[in-house]
Amino acid sequence: MTVAEPGPASAPALTGPVEIVGTGLLGTSIGLALRRAGLEVLLTDRSPDHVRTASGLGAGRATTPVDRPQLVVVAVPPDHLGAVIRDALERTAGHGAVVTDVGSVKAGPLAAVAGLAGVERYVGGHPMAGSERSGPLAASAALFDGRPWAVTPHDRADPGAVALVEQLARLTGAVVVPLPPAEHDRAVARTSHVPHLLSSLVAGRLADAPEDHLALSGQGVRDVTRVAAGDPQLYGQIVSANADAVLDLLAEVRQQLDTLIDAVAGADRDRLETLLAQGVAGTQAIPGKHGGPVRPMRSVFVSVPDHPGELARLFAAAGTAEVNIEDVRIDHDPGRPVGLVELVVDETLAEQLLGSLESQGWVTHR
Repeated sequence: MTVAEPGPASAPALTGPVEIVGTGLLGTSIGLALRRAGLEVLLTDRSPDHVRTASGLGAGRATTPVDRPQLVVVAVPPDHLGAVIRDALERTAGHGAVVTDVGSVKAGPLAAVAGLAGVERYVGGHPMAGSERSGPLAASAALFDGRPWAVTPHDRADPGAVALVEQLARLTGAVVVPLPPAEHDRAVARTSHVPHLLSSLVAGRLADAPEDHLALSGQGVRDVTRVAAGDPQLYGQIVSANADAVLDLLAEVRQQLDTLIDAVAGADRDRLETLLAQGVAGTQAIPGKHGGPVRPMRSVFVSVPDHPGELARLFAAAGTAEVNIEDVRIDHDPGRPVGLVELVVDETLAEQLLGSLESQGWVTHR
């Protein structure tokens, strides 16, 4: 059996069993990752079908009344987090299981259990991983590999419980990011919740747009609106649960939007360019590959016929040029039987890649 390395010397090692309450995308993915690491996993869900599906995928087995989990992971929708965490603390009081959750907001669930005896056994968590798909069939053991996992202990949390939750995150392949609960909620409002809302507003302007307008859609509008395709009910719960932090940021955005409107209306290029430059600075502040500093990148655009095998041939050609592809995007032109593939590479290697691809017969766009 593979077990996580313990944190402090007094902290127990995470050996299991681990009970997962909620066998949707996240819960089933955690089960698959823990089974990959050799731990026993117990599955609980209001839907017997979900438990059967997750179990059939290899994520664990159904929980029985005699099971005594070492750790309980609550992976239910935001509206139910507080009640399910409370229930987990109460029903495991006899054997002292640690309880965590994977909800995207931390202050609300903590407030729901703050007065309970045993609250020191609760430590919040939030893996920054997911998919536009949902349910156990969308799960993957690799979902958390290399992804941040916020661990959010409160003032009364037992250090051993904190260490156990950190071990959980590491066992799934994630990278632990410790944050106080309130600071976590401000962070996800900035990096996830407000961007989702703004993406939805932009996408909403497309819903009733004339067809000839939509015919001009390119990769830019797809990039800006991609996350707007998420489940409205789920994101409604998430944003409502983090209302205070989201409202603070929306007030800042509204002020900047007023400034932007004035700049456009008054043809004030200086103010407009200042706002656009702030956007550039924001993109450069996002951590680079593997969490390191941002490195200068350049895009190389290549026309690729839209039929099987062409992408593999392009990647092989890039390998021949000895240039690592840092990122890739594809823009499909409705009017042509080709796709425009954007290869993002180290700025210093862009010309080397262009020359090599052109020598191999690829059509590039500078």
